[in-house]
Parts: sequence; structure tokens; C-alpha cells
Amino acid sequence: MRTCHSGARTTEVEVATHVMSLRRSVAAGAVGVFVHWFDWAAYAYLAGTVATVFFPAEDSTTGLLAVFGVFAVSFGIRPIGALVFGSLGDRIGRKRTLSLVIFMMSGATLTIGLLPGYASIGVAAPILLVILRLLQGFAAGGEFGSAASFLAESAPRRRRGFGVSWLEVGSLLGFLAGSFVFFLLSTTLDDSRLTSWGWRLPFLIAAPLGVIGFIIRNKIEDTPEYRAMEANDTVPRSPVRELLGSHKRHLLQAFGLMAAMHVPFYAVLTYLVTYETDHLGHSADSAALLSTVISLLGLVLVPLFGLLSDRVGRKPVFVGATAALLVVSTPAFLLMRAGTAGTWAAGLLLGTILAAILGTYAVWSAEVFPTRTRQSGLSISYNLTAALFAGTVPYLMTVLISATGSTLVPGPYLMVFAAGGLIAALSLRETVGSTLLRPEDISDVPSRVPSSDAA
Repeated sequence: MRTCHSGARTTEVEVATHVMSLRRSVAAGAVGVFVHWFDWAAYAYLAGTVATVFFPAEDSTTGLLAVFGVFAVSFGIRPIGALVFGSLGDRIGRKRTLSLVIFMMSGATLTIGLLPGYASIGVAAPILLVILRLLQGFAAGGEFGSAASFLAESAPRRRRGFGVSWLEVGSLLGFLAGSFVFFLLSTTLDDSRLTSWGWRLPFLIAAPLGVIGFIIRNKIEDTPEYRAMEANDTVPRSPVRELLGSHKRHLLQAFGLMAAMHVPFYAVLTYLVTYETDHLGHSADSAALLSTVISLLGLVLVPLFGLLSDRVGRKPVFVGATAALLVVSTPAFLLMRAGTAGTWAAGLLLGTILAAILGTYAVWSAEVFPTRTRQSGLSISYNLTAALFAGTVPYLMTVLISATGSTLVPGPYLMVFAAGGLIAALSLRETVGSTLLRPEDISDVPSRVPSSDAA
């Protein structure tokens, strides 16, 4: 009996250890994504105020366009950051790039919050704003690849989908937190106070969050897979060259998965607000409320879909989600014409499909690449598709609706990327439960180096 009880206690200790390890990994991986999306939401919502502070007051429209131009430039530089930090993470480890990117992002965000406006330093104000946003975008280019690689390699094999899915929970929480802070500022401060000092608060808040994230990331160990490569002296010297030379197929497949995530994400969570007010005649408050509810729904469903992918496989969940998006996209925008109830039904349906994609795309993409080139592959595929397809959603939708005269355009547009994601998914093998260390990663894994895949 004593042996039985001892074995039971040992099992309980092992389970508790795995749970604590998973929690630490999730905190370290998701905190940077939270900070990034908090800053993203704050900047987007405060665009009008930022234009007033940093650009000449004579032409408010030009100032606003300039602010959005700065916003777009920060997206454009991300692929460069992806190349640098992706390669760096495969050569020096996930932990170091995780710490470096959050330090750079939060440092730039803090500096924006302290930056004097155009009235104080003239043309130097917008120039400094551009430089700081470029620095943020450059660092953000390394965030997803570092965090997704770290979470995939740190999570227990049987809970990998669940663990990596929290990356997207962090992004949704950051987006909601930024929106909420803007709501508090806009309802408690008048325009003069918001312009004089209130706009700075979200950027100043992001700084201590970044410090906390840096401390968490600086205390963690690097992943078992990366430490195994270090122990065997098989760390790649040119991971990007190796990726492009030997894993182009994997890169293209990841492009398909990523694009099928980016477009519905921005269409459902950001552009839908504009679509409702401009083309359906709904109030801004109603549109913002639906966007918030969809985000809250995602917070619940994303980890559940990640957990489901651990049970039934990545392929059934992702294929089912992209097939559903292919079928319902256009009917959903037709349903929105039926009034507020139809819009809510369609929005929640699209949000549920998006949650299934968010819960599986990151872990599946991580499992596609070998450890030697994982961070490079994830960083490049994520940020290149983001630069090409994510930030362009509102602009293209506006242009296409104007050119065709049809408000159903978003439906077929979503269908194109759903089809691309479906094709990529069908070409991929099932990876649930697979080992992340491949023969090309390491020739002999020493027994002293633990592997998360053993869990």
C-alpha cells in the first residue's frame, strides 16, 4: 500500500510540476504579445489625438493621414525584424530574443509616452515618432516567432496545442485592454486634457508591463530542444539560408496557414466596425460592442480549440474551420443586411470560426518546421503575410466596395484566403503528438538534456 500511495504522490507531484511549468511558459510567451497588442490598440484608437499632438494643427486631415502612414510603416518594417530576430533566435536561443524584443518594444513605447509634441519641438516631434514606431515595428517582427517557438518547445507534447493557443489569448487580451483604456480616457477626460496629457497614459502603462515581461523572460530557461542542440554543437550558423534552401515547401505551407488567420482576424475584429457604421448604418457604439463581444468569445474558445486539436488533431480542426469560412463568408455578409440581429448572428459565427483558426494555426506551423529553423520560419511567414495581407484589409475593402458597388465584397475576399488556408492544410501531414527534434536537428540527444516531448 505504501508503494501505491508513494506512486500516487509521485504522479501528483509530476502533474503539478507540468502544470506550473506550463503556466510559466505561457506567462513568458504571451506577455510580450499582450504588450504589443495593447500598444497597437492604444495607438489606433488615439490616432486623432496623436495627429493633433505631433503634426501641424492647420490641416487635421493631413495629420491623421500621417499618423496612419506611420502606423502602416511600422507594419512594413516587421519582415526585416522577422529576418533578424528569427535568425538570431535559431542561433542564440529563444530566451534571449524574447527578452530583447520586449525590452525594445516597451522602451520605444515608453519614449513615445514621454515625447514632446509639435508645439514644443516642431518638426522633430513627428520625425522622432516615426523613428520610435519603426523601432517598435522592427522589434515586433521578432515577437511572434520567438514566443511561438518558445511555447511549442516548452509545452508538454500532449498539451502543446493548448499551451501555444495562449499566445492568441494574449493578443486578444492586449487588444481588449487597449480598447478599454481608451474607453476610460475618452469618457473621463475632455478633449483638452486628453490632448495635453491623457493620451500619454496608455504608452506609460505599457512600460511597466514590459518591465514585468522582461523580468519573467529573463528568469526562464531556454527550451529543452534548443539546449539539446547546444549540447551537441548542432546550432545552425545560417538558419535563414537553410530555411530557404531546404524548407521552402514548409514555408509556403505556413504562409497559407498564416494568411488564412490574418485576413479574417483583421476583417472580423477591426474592419467589421467600419463596415457596420459605413454600410449598414449601425451606430459606432453598437459596432464597437459587437467587436468586444467577439473578442471575449475568442478568449474562451481559442484555448478550447487548442485543447481540441490536442485530442483530435490539428488537421480536423483547421480544415473544418477554413472549410466553414469558405462556405459561410458570403452568406454571413448577406445575413448582416437583415438588421442588428442578423449582424450579431453573422459576427458571432465568423468569430467562432476565427477562434478555431487562432487555436490551431500557430502550433501547427511550429510543428511543421525543424528546431534548427523553427523561429526563422515562423517569424518570416507570420510577418510577411501580416505586411502583405493584414494591414491592407481596411484599405482594400474600401477600394473594392467603391469599385464594384457591392457591399458583399468582404465575403468573397475572405473565401479566397479560406481556400488558400484549406489547400495548405490539406497538403500538410498531421503533427499532433510529434517530436520537435528531427534527425537534421541533432544526431544524438544526450540523456542529461530533458525533452518537453517526453511529457
